[in-house]
Amino acid sequence: MSENKKVQPLQAVKGMNDILPPESARWEQLEATMRSVLLRYGYSNVRVPIVEPTALFVRGIGEVTDIVEKEMYAFEDRADKHGQAEHLALRPEGTAGVVRAMIEHSYLRDSPRRLYYVGPMFRREKPQKGRYRQFHQMGIEALGFAGPDVDAEVILLARTLWRELGLKEGEDVTLEINCLGQAEERRAHREALIAYLEQHQAVLDEEARRRMHSNPLRVLDTKNPAMQAMAEGAPKLLDFLGEASLAHFNGVRALLDAVGLAYRINPRLVRGLDYYNLTVFEWVTTKLGAQGTVCAGGRYDGLVEQLGGKPTPAVGFGMGLERLLLLLETLQLKAPVAAPHVYAIVPDPAELPRLLPTLEALRAAGVAVQMHAGGGSFKSQFKKADASGARFALVFGADELARGEVGLKSLRDSAEQVSRPLADVTAWAAELLPA
Repeated sequence: MSENKKVQPLQAVKGMNDILPPESARWEQLEATMRSVLLRYGYSNVRVPIVEPTALFVRGIGEVTDIVEKEMYAFEDRADKHGQAEHLALRPEGTAGVVRAMIEHSYLRDSPRRLYYVGPMFRREKPQKGRYRQFHQMGIEALGFAGPDVDAEVILLARTLWRELGLKEGEDVTLEINCLGQAEERRAHREALIAYLEQHQAVLDEEARRRMHSNPLRVLDTKNPAMQAMAEGAPKLLDFLGEASLAHFNGVRALLDAVGLAYRINPRLVRGLDYYNLTVFEWVTTKLGAQGTVCAGGRYDGLVEQLGGKPTPAVGFGMGLERLLLLLETLQLKAPVAAPHVYAIVPDPAELPRLLPTLEALRAAGVAVQMHAGGGSFKSQFKKADASGARFALVFGADELARGEVGLKSLRDSAEQVSRPLADVTAWAAELLPA
């Protein structure tokens, strides 16, 4: 190389950003806060590859979604010695990869799982503030839980994170929820929606006409001002839901009401991925312009079977870290705990509206609480409490609740069980923290 020839420096790919100090310290603080909250709710970390088979996302997300049609980085790998080449993709979201890993390693065989991931995702779209080609997500997946209790818990976990970060509910972030029902209910709604859209083709833009028959629900999620009145008047999925779907949705609402969490039912909230059913939700903000969704998720009971596993209920969410960091000015962090301080024994799930406020009050006081979900005998729940590593079990038995109390049982020595009042959590919460 000539001594006079200057080597031209290379730059990062547009929309794939370097994160340098001191900005990287904000990321570390945010991730530490997240892990602290996740540990309190009993979630464990899972790490899956960035590169996956393209078919995983086509089958899992949906062939006619924007992600698969327009945004996914998909490529054909070099051929092997037999001339065969794999079709691979950079992961555009986290759920499909986590589910693939659970199936491949038979990880759901023994018990349900609460899992979380943190890492980069990739979508080829126009870079703009809060939306990049390489972006980072934190997501949680609760696999094997069928009831509305864990739907509510997932939403409340996000609320706890907002509070830890100093964000105010109803002011900085607002919860919107909807119910997508089951496949047969969506089919009936889909037929009515397509008929409605065909009658209003004059106001549909090119994108909406293209989606009208392949993915009509997404037409309702339009941001086009000229289509808003049409979208508002479209048939609503809630009107097509059967008794079981409505009962599940009302169960989620009752638990959110029990802890005083305000929300808005948004019948146009459909989410952009095909695998959702029943509960869907978004935490939104008005402070980021068009990038208003901070956290989004819902229930996806059919995805495990769709990807080759046994039928398994599941619910989760994902949140973009870049977008969340835009909302934050300063972070005050606490060190994460290695195990929950207490494990909540819940013999009767019907009592959840009464006891859930106590668990939330303890968490607000800094106590790491893992709530048992899905029922089961006292013996099996105590076994799981012991395995969790918690120092204490909170026993919400019928006798204790009848007295307005909760039983407090040490799991690490032979001390006798004592009772504590439900009405004054702050008076005894400090007992559950390490000295």
